[in-house]
Amino acid sequence: MEKGESVMIKTGIIGVNGYAGGELLRLLAAHPEAEATVVASRSQAGQTVAQVFPSFSGTNWGELLISDVSSPALAECDLIFLAVPHGVAAELVPGFLEKDIKIIDLGADFRLKEPATYKDWYNLKHPQPALLKEAVYGLPELKRSEIKNARLIGNPGCYPTSILLGLAPLLAAELLDDNLIIIDSKSGISGAGRTAQSELHFPEADDNLRAYGLIRHRHIPEIEQEASLLAGKNVAISFTPHLIPVVRGIFSTINLSTRQKSSTQELTELYQEYYQGEPFVTVLSSPDLPQTKSVLYTNRCQLGIRYDERINRIIILSVIDNLMKGAAGQAIQNMNILYGLEETTGLNTPGIWP
Repeated sequence: MEKGESVMIKTGIIGVNGYAGGELLRLLAAHPEAEATVVASRSQAGQTVAQVFPSFSGTNWGELLISDVSSPALAECDLIFLAVPHGVAAELVPGFLEKDIKIIDLGADFRLKEPATYKDWYNLKHPQPALLKEAVYGLPELKRSEIKNARLIGNPGCYPTSILLGLAPLLAAELLDDNLIIIDSKSGISGAGRTAQSELHFPEADDNLRAYGLIRHRHIPEIEQEASLLAGKNVAISFTPHLIPVVRGIFSTINLSTRQKSSTQELTELYQEYYQGEPFVTVLSSPDLPQTKSVLYTNRCQLGIRYDERINRIIILSVIDNLMKGAAGQAIQNMNILYGLEETTGLNTPGIWP
């Protein structure tokens, strides 16, 4: 399909009841070249969209009935988004691929390349190890040419998106001094999903900041895999994620040492050149610094770089909306690339302030 050619992509969403699934439906409802023809869920089948997401009440989409994941209507789709727990997507994908249906998986099943790594970090033998080699890691700024011809895309995790976009220019320029990168990330509570958990209830989470997933967070191998590919050598990270009492947004602070003396201006120019022409990455010049509110409800990433000459360290600040560039927005960006559309189609709206 030629870029710019008019299409109407028939899509399905499995797992529409979650936050990422609901965000996908919101974006598709306004997309000029795609529509959600089927929305499905195992737990909410038989309900209307408005019953699950009150924000759709009074709209045409609100009365759409949620199907079961076995609905025959899914076979009529051109593309299916999977927003389901790990292990589930891998079971569903082969049947859809046999019907020539493209897949964008928002979960973890097709991000890692090695079945042993998947088993180690997810405590599950991968149901479809042969498909891991074929799947394309769907970070458009790094994998655009591969995404164009893919039939199976593993949408990156939210933390990895913020971190890899922050690291890519330095790794590509071979400026990393050692193999250890220290990362402190903070996420809004929607990043933990919609399933009820006591520590995510308002009285527990409000007015509180806590770390979690230390040492064995499941995004670690994903980040190390892609960072190592960029650097051309093995890269290790020390990653500490935190939950903060906001609904949306990720703020990642990355610290590393560099091979050579530099300056904030030189590094900023390196980043601005690397991301020149990228519609969804903004590199801020000093004295401006990224903040989560600047990217909420957008598919954008804001980056800021500082060089500390006293200790020869680089500090990278990266912010995204975890449900947009960290999930549904990036999935729509991948869809646009797959079908030859402008990447900004359906995504080029400013955020909300305040």
